[in-house]
Amino acid sequence: MTGLWVLVAVLVAGTAAGLLLRARNGRVREARDTVRELPRPVADALDPASAVTLVQISTTFCAPCRHAKAVLAPLAERTEGLHHVELDVTNQPEVAQSLSVLRTPTTIALAPDGRELLRVSGVPKGADLLEALRPHLTLRTS
Repeated sequence: MTGLWVLVAVLVAGTAAGLLLRARNGRVREARDTVRELPRPVADALDPASAVTLVQISTTFCAPCRHAKAVLAPLAERTEGLHHVELDVTNQPEVAQSLSVLRTPTTIALAPDGRELLRVSGVPKGADLLEALRPHLTLRTS
């Protein structure tokens, strides 16, 4: 009988963890007030002509990373002042570590001066991301 209770507890815990991860996937979070020096590949990827650069942190064998790129690239193409770049950190994990990235894909929205505006863990929802970026895009372009 004990084994049955253990099985039920593991199933309940696993279901709760899965629901929590699903709820957090793609959620836009405002940037923390921490100022940090950007790693060289990220600093080089910034587009000074754009109000916002979306830096997508990916890895080689990450299937959701391809979905994130399919959302972000067209969004950047059709939005003035928005630039998208994908960085594969498979062979440079120190880049992800210095940015406090714990999973891929993670998308970080950066201002031209390197200041973090917001970040999204998982595959972003295009409409939600664009809505969160709108104040940063209009400030630069107007």
